[in-house]
Amino acid sequence: MASVLIPLAEGFEEVEAVGLIDTMRRGGIEVRIAFIEDELHHGRVVVGANGIGIQADISLKNIVVDDFDMMVLPGGWGGTYALAENKRVLELVKAFKDKKIIGAMCAAPFVLQKAGVLGNDYTCYPGAKDEINHPGYRDDMKVVSDGNVLTSQGPGTALCFGLAIIERLVGKESMQAVKDGMLLDYC
Repeated sequence: MASVLIPLAEGFEEVEAVGLIDTMRRGGIEVRIAFIEDELHHGRVVVGANGIGIQADISLKNIVVDDFDMMVLPGGWGGTYALAENKRVLELVKAFKDKKIIGAMCAAPFVLQKAGVLGNDYTCYPGAKDEINHPGYRDDMKVVSDGNVLTSQGPGTALCFGLAIIERLVGKESMQAVKDGMLLDYC
């Protein structure tokens, strides 16, 4: 079974995180949610930009890259800045880029850029492109695949991003079944 790591930091974009988690799980992907130890104030619950909490499974310090096929970063500026300033997150981003697949959406390509792994072609939330400040921005695609780096635009493209991940990790047939079942013809 394919496995994806989603690290969350306070201020993450809830629609993106939940949309990705749900879509990937429907596609047969094991999704593990990681937390940053220094941030937790409510047990293992990480609170998003709009006050919605998500229960995390594992601490970032306990992550073994070989246990996963991919790492995906949801956006939201609060969570993005926290991830970009965390040394362990940047180490993991580089390791996943070198050995596995890395994904980011909305503002989170900022983390990839800071780690030096953002691809030549990418997309992000339109309002984040100036801060990301990296050539190769594409505004004509909901999801951009550049080698082993996948990026997506924002909350409205989270389900489409999830489908792209299913297709990459599990296959087109599984992706199509989830797409049909979720009525995602617009992806």
